[in-house]
Amino acid sequence: MTGKPGGKLGLDRAVVARARRLAAQAGRPVVDLARTHTTVSVERATLRLAGVTGADPDGIPWVNRLVDAVVADVGLGHGVLLPVFDALVRDGHADVTLLAQKAAAGSVRFTVPARATAKRAAVAAVRRGVARIDGRRRERERLIARLGDPPRRPWIYLIVATGDIYEDIPQAQAAARAGADVIAVIRSTGQSLLDYVPEGATREGFAGTYATQENFRLMRAALDVTSKEVGRYVRLTNYASGLCMPEIAALAGLERLDMMLNDSMYGILFRDINPIRTFVDQRLSRQIHARAGIIINTGEDNYLTTADAVDAAHTVTVSQLLNEYFAKEAGLETWQLGLGHAFEIDPEVPESFRLELAHALLARELFPGAPLKWMPPTRHMSGDVFRGNLLDGFFNLAGALTGQGILLVGMMTEAVVTPWLSDRDIALQNVQYVLRAAGNLHEDFVPGPFIRQRASSVLREAVDLLEVIRGRGLLAAIGEGTFGIMRRPADRGKGLDGVARREDDYWNPVEGLLSGER
Repeated sequence: MTGKPGGKLGLDRAVVARARRLAAQAGRPVVDLARTHTTVSVERATLRLAGVTGADPDGIPWVNRLVDAVVADVGLGHGVLLPVFDALVRDGHADVTLLAQKAAAGSVRFTVPARATAKRAAVAAVRRGVARIDGRRRERERLIARLGDPPRRPWIYLIVATGDIYEDIPQAQAAARAGADVIAVIRSTGQSLLDYVPEGATREGFAGTYATQENFRLMRAALDVTSKEVGRYVRLTNYASGLCMPEIAALAGLERLDMMLNDSMYGILFRDINPIRTFVDQRLSRQIHARAGIIINTGEDNYLTTADAVDAAHTVTVSQLLNEYFAKEAGLETWQLGLGHAFEIDPEVPESFRLELAHALLARELFPGAPLKWMPPTRHMSGDVFRGNLLDGFFNLAGALTGQGILLVGMMTEAVVTPWLSDRDIALQNVQYVLRAAGNLHEDFVPGPFIRQRASSVLREAVDLLEVIRGRGLLAAIGEGTFGIMRRPADRGKGLDGVARREDDYWNPVEGLLSGER
């Protein structure tokens, strides 16, 4: 049975609806898994919302020390909040950070109590953290109302990352003055594999800058100054992925970040993080993002750096549909779904630009209300900067023609050097010229049979793959190398030792508080 065709591509609406149903059926067992497990990072994120801050002299956060102490006494499966606040109430400690310090010294013992006073104290503390996130969200809304959004879409998204936050700040401000709407501070290489969040302002990093609460605070404050100067609200992006995904999400909410890289499978596929750990962590991280009004950016573009962008196009669509399901189940709204895709077809392939348009327009029409994140060419950048600048121009034109929401600025020096400031200036000139010249060209763009047929073919392949995933199970499909060609079985990977099945008396009020009224 077929449905009525819809949109410029004439997609069969019945096939689109079936694709979403299959994604939900494939994703539901994973959500059930997340609901019945916890992780050390979920518990640490909750304690951060409850007020635990700071680090010991070795730079290990007190929240890590506290969770380790609770786990040593009573395990992880009961949750840590109740043992912590029982000790706080029982022993009369002044605050939860002081308790963490004493626990690290071995002077506190934890039990699993049923004390009503401990529950009331814990709920009150977490509620204060959630209220701080609510306050930062209202602050963003007031600034946007006063300063305004960028006057056109797509928003221009530009990366800075020197390793030194004090060098990043003037570069970010200069980029905003030159026309960037979104500043992304890329993380130091390998931070996703640290099972703790570094503390304080950092001045050293490896191909990026460490994501810390203080670095978030410094950059947001600087961009607020620049936002007032340029007369539009400049958004700030970082990365909520890896072993500390929900903790970084909490810190982002507390410091009013606006977008976060937060893909449901990126850490599994590209950092070999255990799948169960990742899905449990990403659910709470997305619940926090939903509450904070943060737009997530997903990572489907990464699949096309390892798999062929034509042959694997349907896996991008499948991942987008799964990301949409997981995001909405966690409470995110459509306007918060920066679903990713990329301009990564080999330019030597005949009709490559038409294929790119088909893939980009398919994503646009499948997710019409989402601010899709359109990623530039990287895999086939050869080192020829003139060819690279031309490819980026075609990428920018595809974004304009297909009405993308967020456009990451491509660098002609990709695969040659870390971009110089002058490279960024040239890249910004490229995208600004194309967007200015194209204007509302997407309104006039009517795809022909080649593009329509290619988009329908990719959608049908996506439905076929979702049928297989539903039958085998998503975890099994990931283990078999379905996405990005990496095989990641559910019983392996980094961080598995930080996962526990919830005991019958598991208690953590954070999900209820996050989903309650603002």
